[in-house]
Amino acid sequence: MELDKHYEAKECEKRWLSYWLKEKLYRFDPDSKAEVYSVDTPPPTVSGVMHMGHAFSYAQQDFIVRFQRMRGKNIFYPWGFDDNGLATERYVEKKCNVKATKMDRQEFIKLCLKETKEVEEKLKQDWGSLGLSPEWDRNYRTIDEWARKTSQRSFIDLYNQGREYRKEAPTIWCPRCETAIAQVELQDKELSSHFSDIVFKMENGDDIIIATTRPELLPSCVAVFVHPDDSRYKDLVGKKAKVPLFEQEVPIIADKKVDMEKGTGIVMCCTFGDLMDIDWWYAHKLPLRVSITKDGRMNDLAEKYEGMPIKDARKEIIDDLKGSKLLVKQEDITHSVNVHERCGTDIEFLVTKQWFIKYLDLKDDFIKAGRKIKWYPDHMRVRYEHWIQGLQWDWCISRQRYFGVPFPVWYCCKCGEVVLADDTQLPVDPLKDKPKDKCKCGSDIFEPEKDVLDTWATSSLTPEIALKWREDKKFFSKMFPMSLRPQAHDIITFWAFNTVVKAWLHEKKVPWKDIMISGHALDPKGKKMSKSKGNAIDPMKMMENYSADCLRFWAAGSKLGDDLPFMEKDLVTGKKFITKMWNASRFVLMHLEGFQGEKPKELHPLDRWLLSKLNTIVKVATETFERYEYSRTKAEVEKFFWQVFCDNYLELVKDRLYNQDDYGDDAVISAKYTLSHSLLTMLKLFAPITPFFTEGIYQVYFAGFEGKKSIHISGWPEHDKKLHDENAEKTGDLVVAMTSAVRKAKSEKSLSLNAPVKKLTIEADEKALKPVLKDIQAITKAEKIEFGEAEMEIGEGLKITISL
Repeated sequence: MELDKHYEAKECEKRWLSYWLKEKLYRFDPDSKAEVYSVDTPPPTVSGVMHMGHAFSYAQQDFIVRFQRMRGKNIFYPWGFDDNGLATERYVEKKCNVKATKMDRQEFIKLCLKETKEVEEKLKQDWGSLGLSPEWDRNYRTIDEWARKTSQRSFIDLYNQGREYRKEAPTIWCPRCETAIAQVELQDKELSSHFSDIVFKMENGDDIIIATTRPELLPSCVAVFVHPDDSRYKDLVGKKAKVPLFEQEVPIIADKKVDMEKGTGIVMCCTFGDLMDIDWWYAHKLPLRVSITKDGRMNDLAEKYEGMPIKDARKEIIDDLKGSKLLVKQEDITHSVNVHERCGTDIEFLVTKQWFIKYLDLKDDFIKAGRKIKWYPDHMRVRYEHWIQGLQWDWCISRQRYFGVPFPVWYCCKCGEVVLADDTQLPVDPLKDKPKDKCKCGSDIFEPEKDVLDTWATSSLTPEIALKWREDKKFFSKMFPMSLRPQAHDIITFWAFNTVVKAWLHEKKVPWKDIMISGHALDPKGKKMSKSKGNAIDPMKMMENYSADCLRFWAAGSKLGDDLPFMEKDLVTGKKFITKMWNASRFVLMHLEGFQGEKPKELHPLDRWLLSKLNTIVKVATETFERYEYSRTKAEVEKFFWQVFCDNYLELVKDRLYNQDDYGDDAVISAKYTLSHSLLTMLKLFAPITPFFTEGIYQVYFAGFEGKKSIHISGWPEHDKKLHDENAEKTGDLVVAMTSAVRKAKSEKSLSLNAPVKKLTIEADEKALKPVLKDIQAITKAEKIEFGEAEMEIGEGLKITISL
């Protein structure tokens, strides 16, 4: 029944990890009648390693899962790996020295699944070493056969609803990745640039000045716009201007969307520089002049600049404008530019043929859906709603990449009809497979769709993938919506929104009841961690130096949704806490030798004091955990452990334990009962946050006592109204106040705490304190205690005089 003298974290964590897996402690029981608590787990990418941000947010979601498991719920906590995307494609190409586009797509997918399997096993070990508690055998991969089938099934369902369409239109384009991207994949980046005032010549030889940040788009200029109320330029409307260097004549048009205060108040419209260009192009039926290629170079429309990268062409055109005296002035500016979030490249707008999900007409529905979900913290819902309100594009779901989930689509070569795969064929690859039936026109000659689905079109289906949507209707209807989506705040617009969209379009339901949004782990200076900046901190190294429990202790120090700078001193604090709790547990268990859990006839007043205060902590911890406020749970329990249990109660109870004959059997049984109950309760309250060392202590004594395999399925402490005792709390607080005052008086005279107090005079409620006089005498070392007038007020209704 003894704990080892010193806590060996590495040995303990290894032992309990192995034990939990062997005992299948986290297995979901589909036949159980217990309430289900299901988690839509964020699948990490397999091309990377676990970084500190992962450790931070995944630990926080695990706090909640472990708490709910201890509440007796049947936990459905699958684990996914995101191996569908550019990162995986690049990883496998590099590792195997192959090129995806040179291989059969299905063969490349098989290669990706094979090569990432090894990485996934290593990642599982890393995530497991953090103490995460999913059901590791219940997993999915976002490019495996089932995920591809679910994604293609989703596409077909939405197409049949009339929610998907394909058209040639201006599209957000990444020249580096050479693919269309969705609005959600845009990121604002502050970049240095120039406002260039350029001369356009009128038909009569007059000059007009137009300010632009993108002179390289001059070959794509199709019109010039002024505001109809701008008196400076009213006479220009209806006339034509000649574009410098390229000489095409363009009309001057009035439009109220022109900002008269910006630049010179005259704007050129090019196809396409921004969303306003697209609006004007549609509204005024302007011609199309595209001068940029899909890989970000100038085409033949740019004449002598053909083949140049965009930024090189910008520099050359500015030099030529200067040489031709067509550049009036340049002004240095810093402005926000849309870049592709994956690679950081400035985006362009190109006319390409793409697939879209039509959803701009449902913006109000998505906002209402978001309000059906409980957001933790609540203010994060504002980000979700702001994103929806700012949506300007339908969701572009096609990508000009080779690796990914193929569209289950062919086009009839005779009549152009879109032909969908049959459900029995899924998952299908149109490059390799054929439609099940002929086209309605009778033709059996088809052209396959070569594009693949946007990765978010599949990742937005994680609830459907995990719950066997359209495959096991009984299971899906029982489990959907899921209980919780945990995720970080930076992907509210990506993952949270798109998952709501898919659930709403397919099921007219929200995908989860709750969503918990974590913040980011920052470096010690509050900056975002990044390998390139050299400020990334390896969580595996920190766990090696300290322990997984210490790292989790740090992660629990942040309020949900807040970013938290990483401070190694917080791990040191965690280590001190664990050491102290281990040592306190050794002391307690040593004195529980032979104790069988019997209750005393009457609890000692100081035991009632401790149990009443602990009962309040149980209530607070339960309520805060239910609200996902794990940081408050941690703070309250930690404070109770240090200040109430260790600093005071253990000191107060020692005399009863060491001098049992002076107190009587019932008072001793009361002490042992209280020590056992309070230690077990504190271990359970901290178990979701620090699962390893709490398990280690529990197994030494309490597992056999309770007859449970693990602390993590032993049951959460229950708040008991009967334990609330205001009188006992007042008595105990008076004793603590006296003890603190005596300690302080001895310290001020440089005396040891064991130095005797000749006389302690107490002016207080004698009736309340008489039952604990022996305890007061023992802890203060008072040779004599008497009640009477005293000099020093140390609390409400309490004065004492200390004679040393």
